[in-house]
Amino acid sequence: MIATKLLNILPEALRLKADGIINGEDGHGQSRRGALLAFFIRVASAAIAFFSQVLLARWIGAHEYGVFTYVWVWINIIGTLCAAGFATSVVRFLPEYQETGQHDLVRGFLRTGRAFSSIMGLLATLGGLLILYLLDGAVPDYYRVSAAVALIALPAFALTDFQDGVGRSQGWIDLALIPPYIIRPFLLFSFIGAAVAIGWNKNAETAVYAAIAATWATAVLQYWMQKKRMLTTVPAGPRQYKFGFWLKVSLPVIAIESFAMLMTNMDILLLDLFVTPAEIAVYFAAARTISLMAFVHFSVTAAVTPKFATLYASGDLDGLQKFLKQTRQWTLIPSLIGGVILLTLGKPILWLFGPEFTAGYPAMFALVIGLLARSFAGPLQGLMIATGRQNIAALALGMAVVINVAFNFLLIPKFGLVGAAAATAIAFTVESILLYVITRRIFSGPPSEKNSRGADVASAK
Repeated sequence: MIATKLLNILPEALRLKADGIINGEDGHGQSRRGALLAFFIRVASAAIAFFSQVLLARWIGAHEYGVFTYVWVWINIIGTLCAAGFATSVVRFLPEYQETGQHDLVRGFLRTGRAFSSIMGLLATLGGLLILYLLDGAVPDYYRVSAAVALIALPAFALTDFQDGVGRSQGWIDLALIPPYIIRPFLLFSFIGAAVAIGWNKNAETAVYAAIAATWATAVLQYWMQKKRMLTTVPAGPRQYKFGFWLKVSLPVIAIESFAMLMTNMDILLLDLFVTPAEIAVYFAAARTISLMAFVHFSVTAAVTPKFATLYASGDLDGLQKFLKQTRQWTLIPSLIGGVILLTLGKPILWLFGPEFTAGYPAMFALVIGLLARSFAGPLQGLMIATGRQNIAALALGMAVVINVAFNFLLIPKFGLVGAAAATAIAFTVESILLYVITRRIFSGPPSEKNSRGADVASAK
């Protein structure tokens, strides 16, 4: 196992203790190994992305870097939504169909998800180009040109997002996360360096071209690798489709994903109304630096969501509740340690982007609070989706987004970058409280009630 091999980098005493935790016999060792692998992948990704972003900021300057980051934030949001919820619902459906031996539905869902994500990405590209054409003159040229070029990446971005979900549904954390979080940033770094070396202009447009090439290359490579491995577990055969049902379940997930993306990026989107691209670049560097502590939460969620789905599908709600408590322990303590380290080193890290970027350091303190609140709550979004309660999760996230927008408009004009960070922290805290209360009421009822729900789930299979 890759995760087990990673233990070899630790000192012997710590390695033995960690081995006992990760390879324990309590039935959750695979989830812990997956979480560890996901964490190491995100750490490696962070290193590649960090150095590439530092060099990019140094190469093209704060203004052009701000233009690129603002445009690419929009690509991230739209590209994620183009997967139409299939990238998340796949984590529920594939384990369920494989658990019951319905391989024809597995094959049908895979083809549907890939095709639907790619087509939606193409339509979004055409729609985005039309909007930019209609808004000619209303959008500054430095945004309009870069955005028009960046839209070409959407079909590949959406396909990669769906394939990420497929990998997580199978516990293939390597195939799920290495392409988008290791290969794509590495290619972006390489392509930008090559473009600068051969004399291309040092501006946002060049960075966008490099990002497009990296996105398409990653999507094609991941598709080939994943399709090859899938044949080892689900052999070729007939396909069965339940498109209407899949779409009905996936559409509410779009709300969850859109709200989640807005929660993460609303501050950057709204800052454009009040500050310059250079100031957006400063805030982006600070926010993305402190978000490194969120890797723990992301890694645990990616690894344990299929386990949530399996426990719920088998009707083991007591086991589900115990497992949820364990995952909260996995997220909080490492996140707290990471937050302290990042705040300690925050100013020197920001200086690497350029001396002017240290102005974003105060915003990092506010952002830590919100991320710690999310870590305390645990991987609750994954739990809600895996158990078919995506509608409730969407409602909770929607309320948090409204609060996010309101506080951004209230605080940014008065406090600038710190105001945006505070608004985001408040929204994260509200989101975490809402999801914690909801899941506690659903999964912490009286034993007889939980057993009844478990029997209903089991009998429905």
